Amino acid sequence: MLAGSLLLTSCTAHVPAPLPSPAATISAVAPSLGSPAPTVARKGPVVVLDPGHNGGNASHPREIDKPVPAGRGETKPCNTTGTATKSGYPEHAFNWDVAQRVGALLTARGILVQYTRQDDNGVGPCVDRRAAFGNDSGAAAVVAIHADGSTSSSAHGFHVSYSDPPLNEAQGQPSVSLAEALRDGLRQAGFATSTYLGKNGIYPRDDLAGLNLSTRPAALVECGNMRNAAEAAAMSSPEGRARYAQALATAILAYLKV
Repeated sequence: MLAGSLLLTSCTAHVPAPLPSPAATISAVAPSLGSPAPTVARKGPVVVLDPGHNGGNASHPREIDKPVPAGRGETKPCNTTGTATKSGYPEHAFNWDVAQRVGALLTARGILVQYTRQDDNGVGPCVDRRAAFGNDSGAAAVVAIHADGSTSSSAHGFHVSYSDPPLNEAQGQPSVSLAEALRDGLRQAGFATSTYLGKNGIYPRDDLAGLNLSTRPAALVECGNMRNAAEAAAMSSPEGRARYAQALATAILAYLKV
């Protein structure tokens, strides 16, 4: 796996108009975080949000353990259960909540938002199907939302991954630019870059199926370490998740230049 600092691209210099507050936007656009923001016909670009894992995965080990294509001639398990804070707040719930908040903010700005899963109590979908969903949508950007589970409680900070070396044109500069925009948005919002993976918040990888199989600009965000007390507290609180969502939505809009 390669890890190196990357030059900023022109898309990260674009500063979109201020977003409405997350609470107000979610109330107006997606009244229930248990349901995806409504799909409305719009003229803007399509963004696919991929909230990692799912709430029913743990109770269906046979289904999520089956091997599926992972790109580069490899296979991986269909899906995994994800991690959790020491107090038991699960990653799948964090991913789902933040994705809904990001989606509401983007929808309010005229972006057509789609999700790779429609609830937080189902199983899967498998990682190859998540990639196919983004590909079939013709998305301008595919953003996978996760949280990490390092065994070291002192490890902290976010990192953003893209497929490297690239397997197609979209995995080249478009995905690099998306990853950099997400990195810059989180950093500008006050989140620290990872102290334990990657460099300057960027961690290129060749082993993530959702990125390897993508034919659209795609990046995966590990928002922080759920085993770190401070980051676990932020992820477990609605206010903390709203901060993550605001940063990610602003970054996506900067990448789209809208």
